[in-house]
Amino acid sequence: MLKSHSCGELSKNHLGVKVTLAGWVDRRRDHGGLIFIDLRDREGVVQVVFNPETSKQAHLIASEMRSEYVVRVSGEVALRPPGTENPKLATGEVEVIAQNTEILNPSKTPPFYISEDTEVEESLRLKYRYLDLRRARMRRNLLLRHQVVKFIRDFLDAKGFIEIETPILIKSTPEGARDYLVPSRLYPGRFYALPQSPQQLKQLLMVAGMEKYYQIARCFRDEDTRADRQPEFTQLDLEMSFIEEEDVLNLLEELFTSMVGAIKPDCGLIKPFPRLTYAEAMERYGTDKPDLRFGLEIKDLTAIVAQSDFSVFRSALARGGKVKGISAPGCASYSRSQLEELNKLVQGLGAEGLVTMSLAASAGSLDDLTPEMVRSVAAKFLTMDQIREIAKRLGADMGDLLLIIAGKPELVDVALDELRREMGHRLKLDASHLFSFAFVVDFPLLKRSDEGRWEPMHHPFTAPRGEDVSLLDAAPEKVRGRHYDIICNGYEIGGGSLRIYTAELQRKVFRLLGYSDEEIEERFGHLLKAFDYGAPPHGGVALGIDRIVMLLAGEATIREVIAFPKTQEAADLTFNAPSPVAEEQLAELHLRLREER
Repeated sequence: MLKSHSCGELSKNHLGVKVTLAGWVDRRRDHGGLIFIDLRDREGVVQVVFNPETSKQAHLIASEMRSEYVVRVSGEVALRPPGTENPKLATGEVEVIAQNTEILNPSKTPPFYISEDTEVEESLRLKYRYLDLRRARMRRNLLLRHQVVKFIRDFLDAKGFIEIETPILIKSTPEGARDYLVPSRLYPGRFYALPQSPQQLKQLLMVAGMEKYYQIARCFRDEDTRADRQPEFTQLDLEMSFIEEEDVLNLLEELFTSMVGAIKPDCGLIKPFPRLTYAEAMERYGTDKPDLRFGLEIKDLTAIVAQSDFSVFRSALARGGKVKGISAPGCASYSRSQLEELNKLVQGLGAEGLVTMSLAASAGSLDDLTPEMVRSVAAKFLTMDQIREIAKRLGADMGDLLLIIAGKPELVDVALDELRREMGHRLKLDASHLFSFAFVVDFPLLKRSDEGRWEPMHHPFTAPRGEDVSLLDAAPEKVRGRHYDIICNGYEIGGGSLRIYTAELQRKVFRLLGYSDEEIEERFGHLLKAFDYGAPPHGGVALGIDRIVMLLAGEATIREVIAFPKTQEAADLTFNAPSPVAEEQLAELHLRLREER
């Protein structure tokens, strides 16, 4: 080894010890006679002092050092002089008196500061990601990711699971998103697909009798990216045989309770994890992944305003719409510009507009409300009894702001979900130190596509509830799936289900989804054949490692917890990919590019 100790481990316990360190120059300060170098490696930073009276040669070399030079230093650990300690550093009580040093590799001036936690434009950070990863924030995030994955492996190993790797090159099958296709050189005109998830592979492992399987799996989906989505991502893939839903949910609750306790012991945790039905989540929060760190629940006002003279409400209801709203506590004093910001927010989500009612702050109760205390364009079209009833329904009080949206039910839910999150953030109700996990259950098995066809709410391998199987022919929309999601702080961090494990029922569901018998055999014949050889009842879950680490790290996007992520446009700026390939490579793969019109 070129070093005897790491920079971050030195303390008063090492006083008088001769050490050899190697790392990067974090900062350099020349005080005339003395040169101070903050030396950084993966474990931390320590101050090194170059004194010409101790070593002229080392002092001379230090005068040539600049930020991000890779250097090696030998010297003795000493206490810093009184009054010069640095409480911000773990090593802030000590320093190393340099006796020998060498420059292992100089560095150009970096395109951004590495030693300072300043804002840097993301595209520049991703272009020079290898430099960005030297920064303290990114080092912490990758260390946290390592701790999370290690914790998962240790936890599942203790529970009797075995880790099994599955292929990356597989067959293209419908999984809900576009596949990434890989052309075959040996089989002209044929393609592999990169797995969207190991779904069918883990079911085959259950048929194989593995009983408890897991994998830290790489998955690939050719879909539009967003803050919590990347074209390639990592998930904990997990499957068990001979289990019910409760077995999976109990395992997940124990996993996350233990993980947060071990990795983020200073953070709060609500337990036991609440359980919401899908219908309940949509009704109360407008989404199946609500942030439960705060209230601001959505309430249906349709019955209250059905007989009002307000045209906005009447026209929405006449078209089969709904009227719903939330109450923002203490926000009655919002200015016209602030209200317009909220209006533009919901309009950007498809809503026609936002109806606001400001209830003036008063020592009285809602029963004392008078027209002078209400500020709203809708007030003159509503009776005071209707306004009081709306306020009570929303759980409002004097001084609160009522936010109401009318329109198509699905648009109202989407807009109020986002509005609720926005107000929770503005009111600082989304405390970052709290992790609010919950389970969402009783999803519909199927939903209608934009074209009117049935499509799976989760995936086509999810088992219907036993008591609903008879409805598959008569009323598919009423069939509930044995599907469950785990959510945290407004994000879905995982989803799973108990699976169909008989070929007969699986074929029935495939036919309901519009597949012909020929398509079923061509796309899924391998799985159905396996079911004919004694498939056990089984189920499992897939958890998004990137999202979990993002939440634990307090970051806003998963790009901050992935070593080399793609941009929002799915581009790799470090390698400048995707990129053209040589004609010779295309010819080997029997491919020819068609010119875009």
